[in-house]
Amino acid sequence: MTPETVEALFRRGDGSYLCARWGRPIVPVVFGVEDETLGILKGAIEAVVGLAGHKMAETDAELGANLMVFFCRDWAELLEVPNLDRLVEGLGPLVARLAEAEANQYRVFRFDEAGAIRACFVFLRMDADMLEVPAATLALSQAVQSIVLWSDRAFAQSSPLGLANGVAVLRPEIGAVIRAVYDPTLPDVAQDDSHALRVFARIGGPQ
Repeated sequence: MTPETVEALFRRGDGSYLCARWGRPIVPVVFGVEDETLGILKGAIEAVVGLAGHKMAETDAELGANLMVFFCRDWAELLEVPNLDRLVEGLGPLVARLAEAEANQYRVFRFDEAGAIRACFVFLRMDADMLEVPAATLALSQAVQSIVLWSDRAFAQSSPLGLANGVAVLRPEIGAVIRAVYDPTLPDVAQDDSHALRVFARIGGPQ
């Protein structure tokens, strides 16, 4: 890791710098999976939240649950979820865009007045490619991509996960960045790239 590689994780496609972390305890809920997969996904979320040094809770005072994960076979199924259109603005046009792009995953973040993450909605369409991904790998990947607001290009070329003895694990350098971003002395949201230097300083130098 270098200051430049840290910065690239939060430098968006439009050239702006933006890093945001959760400003409240995370309360996950998962829809559309069997109990076995549910346990795997929640276990991955707990592990990543623990890595960050953040907290989980039983309920969110505002939304009940604030990290909502939806599994579906077809994007149109999201339009049938009661009240989802009230939680996700522009749900209809979003579903149309996802279907046209033949996407298989999408995340929507919501922020509080200070800019910290207050909610995240994860949508996963289980197409042929997704069905080939082991549940534990999929769970860990989604947990990592939901714990921090990464750049829209952060993992376009390389996954945040690696393999250890054939098992998917979080890449150590990405784990170090997550821990650093959640350092209590850093702000919940940063829009200046000097933030990347502060994150790098807390990683402890080259990995």
